[in-house]
Amino acid sequence: MTDPSGPFGLSDPSGLSVVIVGGLHADARRAAVARLLADVPGSVALHHDLATAAAGTVVRTVRDATGVLDAGEAPLVNDCACCALREDLVPELERLADAGRTPLAVVELWDSVEPKAMAEVVTAGGLTVTGVLTAVDPALVLPYLGNGDDLADGGLAAAATDQRTVADTFARQLEYAPVLAVAASPEADDEDRELLAQLHPTARQVPIGHGDPAGPPADDGLTVPAPRRRPVSPLAEAALAGFDVEAAAAAQHPACALLPAEADAHGVSTLVWHRSRPFHPERLYAALEDLTCAAARSRGRFWLADKPDTLFHWDAAGGALCVESAGPWLASLPDAAWEMVPPVRRAAAALDWHPEHGDRGQHLVFTSPGLDRDGLEELLESCLLTDAEYAAGRDAWQRLPHAFDTLLEV
Repeated sequence: MTDPSGPFGLSDPSGLSVVIVGGLHADARRAAVARLLADVPGSVALHHDLATAAAGTVVRTVRDATGVLDAGEAPLVNDCACCALREDLVPELERLADAGRTPLAVVELWDSVEPKAMAEVVTAGGLTVTGVLTAVDPALVLPYLGNGDDLADGGLAAAATDQRTVADTFARQLEYAPVLAVAASPEADDEDRELLAQLHPTARQVPIGHGDPAGPPADDGLTVPAPRRRPVSPLAEAALAGFDVEAAAAAQHPACALLPAEADAHGVSTLVWHRSRPFHPERLYAALEDLTCAAARSRGRFWLADKPDTLFHWDAAGGALCVESAGPWLASLPDAAWEMVPPVRRAAAALDWHPEHGDRGQHLVFTSPGLDRDGLEELLESCLLTDAEYAAGRDAWQRLPHAFDTLLEV
């Protein structure tokens, strides 16, 4: 008699589950994919190699635990390798689903491809993403977060117009995935592992690189074993646990991002800085370089006195800072517009609601080994409006120098 829930706990054994595995740490990523192929019989891995884009094509391979099953090429779309990947990925997954022989398709992303975009593409194509994993070598977390080189310099750009850096790409890969496949790394120490934990404290960490998938009990020839479901490994379980694309996007949006909490262990610290007073634009602008270099990673949202209705996003890694508008603060919207705001955004605003300023405020998080918490707090405080400036009121605030206009390309 067949188990209706399938051999691996899938609710629909005739359907195709898709797990996305990404990460710039290529060795760790390949190890995670190999582990999944070994753990889930019948699974296949689909990979688009963007390294061949300079020749005008993207090479696609489909493989299982025994080797390559199929290979082909996808032409570039608008001279963009990532666009070719988007155009080719869903049809290939649909082909696997229609064949009905594959319980799990592992989409192994090329080095610099970010999982958020691909998870949204697959879901929009009507397929089921059951997991998103980023594979990580703990010993490489700090070096990659500190690498401000352009992806193009290392042959990792996904398009001719790709201006991302190694650091910011790695940070997004790491922070988007709810599951981290963590490689066994003899070079990693307690500080490396603590840094990983503080950067993404809500992630489920699953070790990879040890052991073999459990098999059925030995047959002693004396008894007839009852039918058994094959044990599911921790990595396969994480891959099949389910994934909510909308919730994952909300967790990255600066207005309601699930940011790290205060922590201090093994030489690594996370400073969470909340204030309900706006920044003086000129003083903050003058301090940007020191603030950006103060931590391996910093992110959050902030409020400028001269732009009281705009929520700004702070995103720094590798010694580089990206500042951009993330839309209006909820407090600046008319009541009728609130119904159009997602509930998760309204809930996040309610947590920090100020009787005078509403959801306007500063929420910045800095994580790094050797963080100078006192010095960082002192610098941040010095960038806020003084008591006299604050008392002058909003009309006076908006006459302050618009120091960020050039940076924001206003």
